[in-house]
Amino acid sequence: MRLNWRKWNRILHRDVGYFFFGMTLIYALSGIALNHIDDWNPSYMIENRKISVGEALTDSASAPAVKQFLSTHGLDGKYKSHYSPRQGFLKIFIVNGSVDIDLNSGKGVIERLQRRPLFFHVNFLHYNPQKLWTWFSDLFCVALMLLAITGLFIIKGKKGITGRGAWLTSAGIIIPLILLFLYL
Repeated sequence: MRLNWRKWNRILHRDVGYFFFGMTLIYALSGIALNHIDDWNPSYMIENRKISVGEALTDSASAPAVKQFLSTHGLDGKYKSHYSPRQGFLKIFIVNGSVDIDLNSGKGVIERLQRRPLFFHVNFLHYNPQKLWTWFSDLFCVALMLLAITGLFIIKGKKGITGRGAWLTSAGIIIPLILLFLYL
């Protein structure tokens, strides 16, 4: 009995592709997000709101005074802590954000953070949060190499690796090498 390697190549390619479908989407989405990290924060939506403080606070404000101040700005129950980083400034930590106040000018900024739906979670996974995830992620990387190699031999003839596939494969190798050369 002769081993039909093309049949086993297709089976391997198909089943590994099915198994790692979810991982491919996770890394593709987070990869796009992280490629544009200079343009936006892929994990959090950040809202900044300017406020006027008036005479309500001082450098040595007590926690009750800060909590009262926060309630006037719609931040009841959000207080975590506060401190004065330097004379005339107050930093207040709130749930999912902070408040920076210039006591000399009476101006401040409330910064609120909110997790970006879907992107926060895929980015969290992309950063390898646990050892077990790192091992699964490494297995996925090996699977991607296997998918790339087995994919070369799915189709025979002039549309396969001995025909058009050779040109496309070559271009897919040459373009990153050219860009690497340009960037270095």
